[in-house]
Amino acid sequence: MDNRIQKTAGIHHITCFVKDPQRNVDFYAGVLGLRLVKKTINFDAPEVYHLYFGNEKGSPGTIITFFPHESSRKGRIGGGQVGITTYVVPIGALDFWKARLTALDVPFSECSRFSENYIEFADPDGLQLEIVEREGGALNAWSFGGIPTDKAIKGFGGAVLYSTASSKSMEVLEHVLGFDKVGEDDDFIRYKAEGDIGNIIDLNKESMGWGISGAGTVHHIAWRAKDFEDHEAWRSHVEKSGFYPTPIIDRQYFHAIYFREPGGILFEIATDPPGFANDEPQDRLGEKLMLPAWFEDSRADIEKNLSPIQVRELESIKQET
Repeated sequence: MDNRIQKTAGIHHITCFVKDPQRNVDFYAGVLGLRLVKKTINFDAPEVYHLYFGNEKGSPGTIITFFPHESSRKGRIGGGQVGITTYVVPIGALDFWKARLTALDVPFSECSRFSENYIEFADPDGLQLEIVEREGGALNAWSFGGIPTDKAIKGFGGAVLYSTASSKSMEVLEHVLGFDKVGEDDDFIRYKAEGDIGNIIDLNKESMGWGISGAGTVHHIAWRAKDFEDHEAWRSHVEKSGFYPTPIIDRQYFHAIYFREPGGILFEIATDPPGFANDEPQDRLGEKLMLPAWFEDSRADIEKNLSPIQVRELESIKQET
């Protein structure tokens, strides 16, 4: 009998390092058509933006976030990181995305994994992305840049994890996070969570060498806790499983704990509530720089030190070389 008491529904968000904030907005809003749902700062480094993109509400399972800093060193994708972020679109939308990426000068290739077809490409900083068609998940009601809602990215399909200790990472996915093993091929083991989006995780079978943190790499991946009570249970569960979770941290839009799994990947567990309408109206998300109360007295200085950014439609985008 499976007596696990904790099972995540899947990915809550993924957080990455990039360089230029406007280029970041141009790609994730302008090319991918995601909504900039929150414009705030890194609470630990207020001179740096923290930008959040997702569906129309910034629902858990759709949110990718960025710390853009022009002086960031270039990272190298490898072990101890999320290697590929997977986006999911409705069935029949893949040809639309091939045409869109071509029109916007974004190079891509095609591959298959576990009998699914993927478009693979990189953002301007080198983050590895892919798009797959699946039935699960609600349509994204946010329409921008000529992307109709029946073709728009619904959110995360999942992610490909690059572990430096694959067998130990497998144990964490199954026995700590509550994923079920559903497939295996030559290179990857596939796991599935209970949610209908952000629920498919592929893990490398053979351990790989360490990556280097920096621009163009993922900082951490966050898993979903359904509410604050569940979140406290998660912290206890992680600790009893032999890890060392941080205290619960209030991130304004969710509560968070962090721990590093044996394969080197930084895991977060984040609450679904309160969400991104916590401090601004749903129809105005992402329009104003939002600061936590303890930074409001420094707003003028903070805004002066941040490069201005805007969401805009694009004719093309230039890849970093």
